[in-house]
Amino acid sequence: MSDGIMSKAATMEIPISSNGDTGSLPEDDGLEQDLQQVMVSGPNLNETSIVSGGYGGTAEGIIPTSTIKGAGLHQPHPSPAVGGEEVVRGIAVEKFDIVKKWGINTYKCTKQLISERFGRGSRTVDLELETQIELLRETKRKYECVLQLARALTNHFYSLVQTQHALGDAFADLSQKSPELQEEFGYNAETQKLLCKNGETLLGAVNFFVSSINTLVNKTMEDTLMTVKQYETARLEYDAYRTDLEELSMGPRDASTLCRLDAAQSQFQSHKDKYEKLRADVAIKLKFLEENKIKVMHKQLLLFHNAISAYFAGNQQQLEQTLKQFNIKLKTPGAEKPSWLEEQ
Repeated sequence: MSDGIMSKAATMEIPISSNGDTGSLPEDDGLEQDLQQVMVSGPNLNETSIVSGGYGGTAEGIIPTSTIKGAGLHQPHPSPAVGGEEVVRGIAVEKFDIVKKWGINTYKCTKQLISERFGRGSRTVDLELETQIELLRETKRKYECVLQLARALTNHFYSLVQTQHALGDAFADLSQKSPELQEEFGYNAETQKLLCKNGETLLGAVNFFVSSINTLVNKTMEDTLMTVKQYETARLEYDAYRTDLEELSMGPRDASTLCRLDAAQSQFQSHKDKYEKLRADVAIKLKFLEENKIKVMHKQLLLFHNAISAYFAGNQQQLEQTLKQFNIKLKTPGAEKPSWLEEQ
C-alpha cells in the first residue's frame, strides 16, 4: 500500500508555500473561481440505471418464501402498483447514492483546494507538463488578439471597398453628364473600379486567414484546453484522496480503521489511474496541437504576407495568383459581401 502512495512517476508532491498559479487574479478571486469549478460538475441524476436494492445489495426483488406454493416454484406476478413502487424506490435510492458520493467527493476536493491555497497541504506537480499548459494558455491569448485585430482590419477594409465602389459609380455617372470633364471623371471611375476589384480579392485572402485562425483558436486549442481542465480536476481529486489515505495511514489500526483504510486505498488507486490517464492524454494533445499550429500558421502567414504585399504594390496578377495558390474562391459578383469565401 505504501508503494501506491509514494509512487511519483514523472511527478512530484511539493508543499505549497504560496497562493499557487492564480496568474493575475487576486487570491480571493482565484480561490472563488476554483471553488466554483469544483462545484460546477454536479451529479447527473438523469443517467441512472434501475438496480435492485440500491445499496442494500439484492434484498429488494427477492421473493418471500411465503409466496411460493407447492412444488411448482412458479414466480408470482406482482401487481403493477407494487412493481411501480419498487422501481421508484430503486431509482430514488440510486439517485441518493449518486448525490452522496458527489457530496463526499466535493467536500474532499474543496478541503484539498483550500489546504493548497493556504499553504497547509501539498499538490502533485508535473513541472514540464504544467509549463507547456501555461505556454498554451499564453499562446491562445496572443492568437485571440491577432484574431481580433484581423477581424477589425477586415471590417475596416470592407467599408473602404464599399466606399470605393460607390465613388466609382458616382464618377461614372458624372462622366456621362459632364461632357467637359468626361475623360477625367472616366479614368477616375476606372481607377476606383480596379481598386475595388483588387480590394475584394484581398478581402478574400484576409477572410480565409481569419477563418483559419478562428478554427485554430476556438476549436483546436479550446478542445485541448477542455482536456486540460479535466486533467486539472483529476489532479485535485487525486491529491484529495491521497491526502485522505495518508491521514488514515497515520491513525490507529483497529478493525474499523483498517476497513476504512482498504476503502481509501481503493478510491485512491481509482483516482490515481484516472489522473495518470488524463495526464497522458494532455501530453499527447499538446504534442499534436503544436505540430498542427506550426503547419497552419506557416501557410496562413505566408498567405497574409503575399496578399498584402501584392495589393499595396498594385500587382493585380500576383494578388490573384496568391488566391489560386491557396485554393481560395471568391463568391460570384452580386453577393451581399463580395469578400465571403467558399473554401475548397
